[in-house]
Amino acid sequence: MSKTRIGIAGYGNLGKGVELAIRQNDDMELAAIFTRRDPSSVKPLTEGAKVYSIDSAKDMTDDIDVLIICGGSATDLPKQTPELAKLFNVIDSFDTHARIPEHFANVDKAAKESGHLAFISLGWDPGLFSLNRLYAESILPNGKSYTFWGKGVSQGHSDAIRRIEGVKRAIQYTVPIESAIEAVRSGSQPELTTREKHLRECWVVPEEGADLKKIEESIKTMKNYFDEYDTTVNFITEEQFEADHNSMPHGGFVMRSGLTGDGEKTHQMIEYSLKLESNPEFTASVLICYARALARLRSEGAVGCKTAFDIAPAYLSKLSGEELRASML
Repeated sequence: MSKTRIGIAGYGNLGKGVELAIRQNDDMELAAIFTRRDPSSVKPLTEGAKVYSIDSAKDMTDDIDVLIICGGSATDLPKQTPELAKLFNVIDSFDTHARIPEHFANVDKAAKESGHLAFISLGWDPGLFSLNRLYAESILPNGKSYTFWGKGVSQGHSDAIRRIEGVKRAIQYTVPIESAIEAVRSGSQPELTTREKHLRECWVVPEEGADLKKIEESIKTMKNYFDEYDTTVNFITEEQFEADHNSMPHGGFVMRSGLTGDGEKTHQMIEYSLKLESNPEFTASVLICYARALARLRSEGAVGCKTAFDIAPAYLSKLSGEELRASML
């Protein structure tokens, strides 16, 4: 059986997670790592792995079956994914929910024009949580859906803070408000604003001489990230950052509270949760199984852009349809 050749574009936390996830899937192999840094400065975790400048990717289109793009959603992926979809079959984890339709349209156009297949916004949210929202709302049409994230590190929000002038290092924790979760579980189907469901905690190491008030204001007013939340910004030293903010946990809940039966008086509750010790490693694992699905769909002639909603679950597994029906159905 030939292996799916995976390329990684971007070698930060997510890129390293993808590299490690490839090791756990014997039907895949790491073909190349692309970086915007000096390739000689990047030391892969995999012995013998080749690192190239992102500028040389255009010369390696025949060597890669699926390119997994591991940039940030704030500024990287809106540009990188459509451009790289002109050259490769690609996957990304674009997670700015409000801009997904726009991102989809841009990537779909590029992929269709070049005859490639692209999957976007794959991870656990958007991605797995998106699927669970769809299932729950289809099953319980008379009801309300709720999504809670955390407590944990948001890679996209942390990346957005780091792009602010004067920020040296930063991490952001999303914190669900427990009273809101319990209100949903009670079956009361509360109306909750964005601000009533989560808090956002930011820990920032500023550059020397940076304008702290300006940084805080830039964070708290950032559209699509912080402007609708109660947000706290804490300035700390690099030593404190190293001591207290070195891991990347996350998780959350998708909940659907619905009514069924005669008179629709029977309360039904669907709840799906994740508890993650490493956000990037888990996201990478999702991307890798969808790389398998992409390779299969591409072999069937699919082109254009797709999301988790468009991809049959069977395509994610190494098992055949017969094996799945015998072992999991």
